[in-house]
Amino acid sequence: MTAATRFDTGRRRVIAVCMAAGTTTLLDNSVLNIAIPVLRTSLGASATEVQWIVAGYSLSFGLMLVPGGRLGDVHGRKKLFLAGLATFTAVGVVAAVSTHPWTVIAARLLQGAAAGLVNSQVIGTIQDVFSGQDRARALGLYAVTSGVAAVLGPPLGGALIAAAGPDLGWRLTLLLTVPFGLATLVLAVRHLPAPRPNADHTDLDPVGIALVGTLALVVMVPFIQIPSNGAAVVAWVAAGCVVAGLIPLWQRRFSRSGGRPLLHPALVKSPPFALGTAVAMAQFGASIAGSLVLTMFLQDGLGLPAAAAAVVTLPSAVAMGISSALAWRMVRRIGRHTVTLGLALGGCSFLASGLAALRAPAPTLPVILALTQFCAGAASGLTVSPNQALVLRHAPREAAGVAGGILQMSQRIAAAVGVSAISGVYLHTAARGTAHHRSAYWHASLTCAGVVAVALTVSALRGGRTDTGAPGPLQPAGRRRCSGPLRRTRRRACR
Repeated sequence: MTAATRFDTGRRRVIAVCMAAGTTTLLDNSVLNIAIPVLRTSLGASATEVQWIVAGYSLSFGLMLVPGGRLGDVHGRKKLFLAGLATFTAVGVVAAVSTHPWTVIAARLLQGAAAGLVNSQVIGTIQDVFSGQDRARALGLYAVTSGVAAVLGPPLGGALIAAAGPDLGWRLTLLLTVPFGLATLVLAVRHLPAPRPNADHTDLDPVGIALVGTLALVVMVPFIQIPSNGAAVVAWVAAGCVVAGLIPLWQRRFSRSGGRPLLHPALVKSPPFALGTAVAMAQFGASIAGSLVLTMFLQDGLGLPAAAAAVVTLPSAVAMGISSALAWRMVRRIGRHTVTLGLALGGCSFLASGLAALRAPAPTLPVILALTQFCAGAASGLTVSPNQALVLRHAPREAAGVAGGILQMSQRIAAAVGVSAISGVYLHTAARGTAHHRSAYWHASLTCAGVVAVALTVSALRGGRTDTGAPGPLQPAGRRRCSGPLRRTRRRACR
């Protein structure tokens, strides 16, 4: 019996809508990666414009997540979900027919904001409709579906470019999610639960929303548009420190005045939530950046056509689907160490991929990279959904949307920073000439492995902490762990 069949009919329909929304918005983000080289040639885009096209989506996506989650918590989620998805679908058409890079950039920024509004409602809806083990399974299905959609994007984009040619092909990649969006809209109108606003707390904390959004903007923009001099760097860092310092001051003031602050106290005071979010940021940022750099290396460095490059990345999607299905069995056996194991495998995959680029002969290199992609996909499957469930178990129901928004916003910040910084590492070395593409990919892969190593360290630290929270999906309620020298005498009490 699959996880989905354990839900009743109404809840199966809700999770189906959530999975469709995740597929639509994350497929749109990943499918464009394979088309970047031909899009750049077709539109005559500069390197800066390409960075904005790629990272601008994550920028606006991240900025909308926390406000969207808060609006959903207060006013209900269905109307916001529908408005966001309709905007996302319509603006996708605008991006596909654009003839100037900055038109594409503007469309992608608006599309990212709409996607952020949709996804913040998805996480909140799952938190509202499901609880306990059912919530863990629902979050797992959503995370796995979104993850598989993300790694399926490059193969689908490569197939479209191969079939339709470069100029029409990249436009079709942007139109690919339009039918998905329309179908999801129909399903959402019929099956999402009616809005249930929180009448007890209608305060939105607009200042808190503005401060969090400003902080995300200050952090992300310098990595997309690199400051031109040292004074600009100092100014951005100073602005970030000031805004970061103002957030807790405002939250305390707003709480003392009787309002409910944007960042719920249960989230602020929860080390597991903070540590799990840090793990998600590092893993997501390295994964997205690594996928983009691999695509550039296969096409620019090895001279593979888009379709052949897509075939190399396809094993990642297959492996993620398989390992995601097995991840929860491992969780039942080794608990949160499943995430640590996945991160270790992911770091090794990056290192193996980079070393292969340095040492392997050109004819066999695509095959070796396909094998490392299989390992990378398996690592993501073991990491993504168990970690997400572990993080969100600490969110109270009244802050479900904000908690999901903070988690996803953190990942989007990591994606924008990772894509800009790690692709910058690759492009800086590759600019020396064709002979340097292999070393460029090695340096980028080593950087990704370093980021994953940070996540691995945090995950190991988290695994050593005692979780004092309520029983959640990774530790079923009604059973406590018996250990130590008094295990036998306590066995009856621990059952």
